[in-house]
Amino acid sequence: MRKGVRGVWIAALAGTAALPAVAHAQISDPKPGQGAPAPALPDPVPTVSPQQQEPIVPDAEFEAALPKLSDDINAPLEPMQDFQAQPAAPAPSAVPTVPEVSRQIEQDFAPAAAEAPEFAEPLQPLAEFKVEPARSDDADEKAPTIRYTTVVEGLEKVRLEDRFRALSSLENGDGKAVNAAMVSARAREDEKLAVRLMQSLGYYDGTAISTIEQNPKNSGNVRATIAATPGTVYRLGTITIVSDPTVPPGLLDRELNLNPGDPIQADRVQGAEANVSLRLPQQGYPFVTLGERDILLDEETHIGDYTLPVTLGPRARFGKIVTEGRRRVFEADHIELLRRYKPGAIYDARQVDDLREALIATSLFSTISVEPQKTGQAGADGTEVVDLLVRQVAGRPRTIAAELGYSTGQGIRLEGSWTHRNLFPPEGALIGSGVLGTQEQGVTGTFRRSNAGLRDRTFQMSASLNHQDYAAFESYTGSLSARMSRDSTPIWQKRWTYYYGVELVGSNEDRYNFNTGGRDRGTWLIAALPMYGGYDSTDNLLNPTRGFRIKANVSPEMSVRVSARPYERFMLEGTAYYPVTGNIVIAGRARAGSIAGVARNDLPPSRRYYAGGGGSVRGFGYQELGPRSPDGRPVGGRSVNEFALEARYRFGNYGIVPFVDAGQVYEGIYPTGQNLRFGAGIGGRLYTNFGPIRVDVATPIARKPGESKISLYISIGQAF
Repeated sequence: MRKGVRGVWIAALAGTAALPAVAHAQISDPKPGQGAPAPALPDPVPTVSPQQQEPIVPDAEFEAALPKLSDDINAPLEPMQDFQAQPAAPAPSAVPTVPEVSRQIEQDFAPAAAEAPEFAEPLQPLAEFKVEPARSDDADEKAPTIRYTTVVEGLEKVRLEDRFRALSSLENGDGKAVNAAMVSARAREDEKLAVRLMQSLGYYDGTAISTIEQNPKNSGNVRATIAATPGTVYRLGTITIVSDPTVPPGLLDRELNLNPGDPIQADRVQGAEANVSLRLPQQGYPFVTLGERDILLDEETHIGDYTLPVTLGPRARFGKIVTEGRRRVFEADHIELLRRYKPGAIYDARQVDDLREALIATSLFSTISVEPQKTGQAGADGTEVVDLLVRQVAGRPRTIAAELGYSTGQGIRLEGSWTHRNLFPPEGALIGSGVLGTQEQGVTGTFRRSNAGLRDRTFQMSASLNHQDYAAFESYTGSLSARMSRDSTPIWQKRWTYYYGVELVGSNEDRYNFNTGGRDRGTWLIAALPMYGGYDSTDNLLNPTRGFRIKANVSPEMSVRVSARPYERFMLEGTAYYPVTGNIVIAGRARAGSIAGVARNDLPPSRRYYAGGGGSVRGFGYQELGPRSPDGRPVGGRSVNEFALEARYRFGNYGIVPFVDAGQVYEGIYPTGQNLRFGAGIGGRLYTNFGPIRVDVATPIARKPGESKISLYISIGQAF
């Protein structure tokens, strides 16, 4: 190649040297009718005698003009500013020497002008660069469009057509394009998409071809066809895991769960590798890492040999907890209280996740992480002790919350609270709350210690003052209470919940006195030992769609007014949720309560059972059901039963809920189920990230004089 280039260059130089002789030749054409012969052309290459061949620059003069070079071929070049041209001897000819040519160049070319200051300024950031789109002279002119249809062939038999259409550039174009070139570009992208999808299922020889044609001819509409040929599916051959031995043996093979003969499907292979990354840390290997897989395909047998390198890291046991952070909330000893594992146990990532969730559930952190840390300390059975490093940054400890509701018969009810969740560390909260409503007003102060000496155990003390003015009674109440509990929260929903405690109440209430035949007021002192137990198998605390709940309340109590009267209060409630379809849930509730050991008229009115209202039997006013006094006001009873059935239909963030409720209050201690009253209605739901907002409208069935015609209930959360 280099010789060829040099030969052309030499030939070009030779041709150029011959041109002057031709240029000086005189060429004339004879005119028509003239017989004189044309003069002969001169020889294009005149003969030059050896005496006439004189060099333009003598060799000695040329050599003298060259700068002196070092004999060392590896020596650095001489700086340009130090270069000194050697003067050449005067030539006998008129050809200028090299220094003369240099001086002439300097005279002919003036020095460059100074650079404009704008060139030294920094470029404008690309994000701030604005380009005004070109505007047509005719504002109403629209870009021409063509319409096309998309046809897919060959993907249906490998069940990829639906997935292809969901990702297709042609489909995303909605059948419209500016020109046919745009349709063709989208089709080429879809060719690549079809090939990638086929390869994801193991069809590595799959091909796809797109064609664009008018349909029908000369109509301006086109049809884009993607024709795919999957070919033969490739299957796994040998499966090799390059790793150190595990304890127990074969652990990697079992968790990878790939078998010879399985199709080489991307989802299955990636899922198997993800299972290894998930399951190995649950069985003692917190630092396992997977290398890059290698699948060697054989085009003749359509078999792929699979190799996966795995770095196990040490098999580990739990050590101690260490913590760090700029604004720490807990010290290590309180975090130790939240763990469920025992130090020295085999490392299990599920226990680490559980600890992280327990920390998040305190709502005291802006960021929190729990990570294993190597210690180099040897454990039993060839393991290594691993500490858990908790990195924590405190969040805002104070919260202000408010809830607004309305129901017919009870009116407006606004409840607000202020909480400092860590005023008395660790996890000692102070809560101030208040209720302002049409028929209820009150204030409450609460001290709460979460995770009190034991994970998930809460100690709480409260003091409250309350005024209630209902159709059944009016009361002014003060109370002191304390209890120990295990409660569910939206973040940490628990299967089993409970509480037990003590309550002291002083209440001044009015009632209808059947002995005197009129209303009177009295003051009761009440002591109670309330207890509760519950089981929850539902999938969501605020908006369950499957599962069931069972709740039981027992409260031995004693009321004192003139004389002491002991009694017991019981309440049993069950709810169930069954998904009929993906967006329809059937929900049901049943509740029964009883008070034993005291006559109804000896009970303080606020401790009796009532029914009716948004959380009870909808269609009736609050506490409207049950026996009534001669003045027409409800008096409550010693037993109650309630039932409800809902069909919850959800579409997007909205829902419609038709429902039927039933219930009754009885004077005796047994809820007989007789004389049930029914209410029916329909509700609307707006689903938010903090729970559904509920609006229910209901009416009583077989309404009696004085009962509500229409009842409206607005609140947060489902009815049950």
